[in-house]
Amino acid sequence: YKKLASLKTGIDVIHSESRSTGSGKSEVKILTSCPSCKQGLARYRNDTGLDADYLVVEIMQQTLGKNWQKKVLGRFADSGIERVLL
Repeated sequence: YKKLASLKTGIDVIHSESRSTGSGKSEVKILTSCPSCKQGLARYRNDTGLDADYLVVEIMQQTLGKNWQKKVLGRFADSGIERVLL
């Protein structure tokens, strides 16, 4: 119960800050690199509207767009994983 209350308080603070800047109510997303954290935060999605995702996924979406997975897999197929990782 404490974690849920803490998350709701944090989300309320973010929403009040976005209203004060005129940007309106926005979606709140927590980025993590920890699978356990992402799974734990997903439990609160229905109660808070909070979205949790991996940091690397957000970076890839921002740089390569929504179809980033197809682009990356295409590069793997074209040049092999060693070249993509380097």
